[in-house]
Amino acid sequence: MTSADRAGARREAEHAPELRAAARHIGRRGLLTATGAAAALAFSVNLPGTAHAAEADARRIGEDPFTLGVASGDPLPGSVLLWTRLAPRPYEPGSGLPRARFQVRWELAHDARFTRIVRRGQATAHPELDHSVHVEVPGLDPDRVYHYRFRAGAWVSPAGRTRTAPRPGARVGELRLAAVSCQAYHDGYFTAYRHLADEDLDAVFHLGDYLYEYAVNATGGARAYTDRRLPAHFNRETVTLEDYRLRYGLYKSDPDLKAAHAAHPFVVTWDDHETENNYAGGTPENDVPPEEFLLRRAAAYRAYWENQPLRAPQRPAGPDMRLYRRLRFGRLAQFDILDTRQYRSDQAYGDGWQTPGPQSEDPSRTMIGATQERWLLDGWKDAATTWNVVPQQVTFAQRRNVPTPDFKLSMDAWDGYPASRARVLEGAAAAGIENLVVLTGDVHVGYAFDLKADFDDPASRTVGTEIVATSVTSGKDGADKPANWDNLTRANPHLRFYNGRRGYVRVTLTGERARADYRTVAAVTTPGAPVTTAASFVTEAGDPGLEPV
Repeated sequence: MTSADRAGARREAEHAPELRAAARHIGRRGLLTATGAAAALAFSVNLPGTAHAAEADARRIGEDPFTLGVASGDPLPGSVLLWTRLAPRPYEPGSGLPRARFQVRWELAHDARFTRIVRRGQATAHPELDHSVHVEVPGLDPDRVYHYRFRAGAWVSPAGRTRTAPRPGARVGELRLAAVSCQAYHDGYFTAYRHLADEDLDAVFHLGDYLYEYAVNATGGARAYTDRRLPAHFNRETVTLEDYRLRYGLYKSDPDLKAAHAAHPFVVTWDDHETENNYAGGTPENDVPPEEFLLRRAAAYRAYWENQPLRAPQRPAGPDMRLYRRLRFGRLAQFDILDTRQYRSDQAYGDGWQTPGPQSEDPSRTMIGATQERWLLDGWKDAATTWNVVPQQVTFAQRRNVPTPDFKLSMDAWDGYPASRARVLEGAAAAGIENLVVLTGDVHVGYAFDLKADFDDPASRTVGTEIVATSVTSGKDGADKPANWDNLTRANPHLRFYNGRRGYVRVTLTGERARADYRTVAAVTTPGAPVTTAASFVTEAGDPGLEPV
């Protein structure tokens, strides 16, 4: 980093509070929505109040408002989080509803027919939150399946299925989860989600790129619709709050994605495309003023929270949102969900594949920020679980692009932040973490890595496992052996598996082992492809390292 770069970084850090204050008052500037009043309502408050909008009678809603389905998320031992959003016309600004509050009733039951109701209540769908509803239901039994649904006027939502987590000290025999990432609507059909909905799972971990900011043309890109046309406002990059809200309406109306959300609780974290490609902290991909980017980030973060099954502590304040958090499933597994975008240093030498050097290897560089890093390492000190799982976004293991001395590394992944990666691995060792599993998305391929104490020495000790989920659609159909398969496998002896098809990873944890099944589909540019298991690996508790099954 040059002295000019350092000076620029210092100036940005000095003015960060001012920029965030400006973004919190975005409505006064009228930069990200069609009207300043709408922006003020969206950003100047954390929870809408009764003064902001009049209440309307839900019985007057004339079209099905549950077009985006239902979802649940972040399971706790005695609580579930339920989500829906009223959107009779999700492809239109305002989703076909007036700027008014609506009362939404909800029910939670032991059975799918709702004959044994456990809890019921009422929540308000505020226009300031785009008529989304987040209901935290307390007082439930741990480790139990529940069924839920919503009502607005005469309309009844589809039913969803969720479950609570086991109590902290419980002995859990088995935990079944899936990891997914990268679902570009314009690159194909969400076929993988249809198969994932049929899996027997305790939770789904979404590792980022839930949507893409890129334009979607009238025929849905690679979906090549012949029976309908998408509105022209999708055929532009998302920048405004309205843009992001509409884009979620497009994505979440997909029937396969709705089926997966209704079938399983989701645990979500973002990567870059929910806001903008390859952004780093407050630094945008392109050369725009920092305050302008933070305004865009505030819009993206607001729409993300509105459209995901997230709890109240994750509600954003302007351009800031604490997404990293911790979940435990009895004595079997602790999940430390990371945010590798909001707090990272800017990429060294640009954000592509570059030769590593002093700038990327600067020990002050961070992938997750000092506060999140302390939170992660301190949480490991108190962990009392067999498995410590880290769901996060970008490739953690070293990944050289060629097996020659002139190799390059991805500056957007942990390879661009090696000192930050070293601190994480040293923290795991200091805390006595024996069974470290990193869950990763981002790269549109399936990888299985052994994590090494020294990646430059293939004979060094294996200290953990990284399981990388391929994309749901991004990259279109893909191939079993991508063009760089030979170079990457030869350059990285700790890379145990590499496949370029679309799909997801199913992970089963027991007290003795972790098993990863790489589930893939042959095509996403046409709907309905069957799912197969491309490969399976296990790592034994107390003996890090992957072995094929």
